Amino acid sequence: MARVLVLTVDRDNDLGIKTSIRGPVVGRRQVLTAALKLGIADPEESDTNAILGALSQHDALLENGADEDEVEVAILTGDEKVGVRSDRAIAAQLEEVVSAYQPDEAILITDGAEDESVLPIIQSQVRIDHVEKIIVKQSKGIEGTYYYIVKALEDPKWRARFMIPLGLVLAIFGLGIMLPNEIGGIVIGSLPLLLGLFIFAKGAGIETTVNRVIQEMRENADAAMFSSLLWTATVFSAIFAGAEGWQTFDDLVDTETTKSVLWMQVANSSLAWIVIAFLTSTAGFMLLRLKRGSFSGSLIVLSIFGMVVYSFVNTSLQIAIDILQGNAYEFNVQNITNTLSVPFGWIAVLWVTMTVIKGLRQKQAQSERYWGI
Repeated sequence: MARVLVLTVDRDNDLGIKTSIRGPVVGRRQVLTAALKLGIADPEESDTNAILGALSQHDALLENGADEDEVEVAILTGDEKVGVRSDRAIAAQLEEVVSAYQPDEAILITDGAEDESVLPIIQSQVRIDHVEKIIVKQSKGIEGTYYYIVKALEDPKWRARFMIPLGLVLAIFGLGIMLPNEIGGIVIGSLPLLLGLFIFAKGAGIETTVNRVIQEMRENADAAMFSSLLWTATVFSAIFAGAEGWQTFDDLVDTETTKSVLWMQVANSSLAWIVIAFLTSTAGFMLLRLKRGSFSGSLIVLSIFGMVVYSFVNTSLQIAIDILQGNAYEFNVQNITNTLSVPFGWIAVLWVTMTVIKGLRQKQAQSERYWGI
């Protein structure tokens, strides 16, 4: 005998918002009632099709499965503010359903990638044997396409995703045309840069990190205020790094300095401000973690590691600039030791910090006292 649980997930809680039905909804009759109420409240809601798809899968399993198999269907709902809050609600409801029904396996029915993102949460409590996506058949005519585009733009979620980036691109392009040639060319040239950064952020998952940070800031208002100040300092430090590099470039571009030395000088002049930006941003994250109680000590290690990298890069650039400018550098033990004393000092600080944090973690694991790590 196998106990199968057919699940569908409404991550943004359209069911609760539009019908006042709270999750979890368990049982064929209750799920069917929820689907009918949601369909009547909003006939265009795609979650209705996912719920009906779950009911269809439930009935098919009962009809085609073994006589001794038990099949149940359930709806899990999240929260309007999609993110940590909704995922916690889904995890709690799933735990309730699994505890009551004790399924051997589960089948997940979704209406899109957003609901599929909770797959790891479900897999942590029950084995998933099959995932099915319900795709509604749409009209292929031009009129139907126009209708669906208009309906998507009326949805606040899709409107924010598409219209804001499109509006920014058009505004930058128009500003570039209006400004004088040289400045306008720079403004228009920034378009592929911004688009590239946006695509990079999507690919690297930076958007998820930013959303998590925003959620943490909402939950920890006091720490968020100081973190915002530190991140403001990060932005200004980045601007100062660019300004310092530009100033160095402007001072040396008309001199007899070679291109290699010129760009090394530019990088060396901006390096300190870049490190300051890195440290202030790390300190902002550290404050949020401390307030939330999820501080692991890795941010301190990361900060000191950044200083190790900075000291090595700064020393290497200074040596390279001296050599390229024709100054002799004596490669002997004493001179190399003096030159690398600062980088080696930061390596020692990094080793001591990692040892201390490791020791605190071990003590914390052995006792009930929270050491902050």
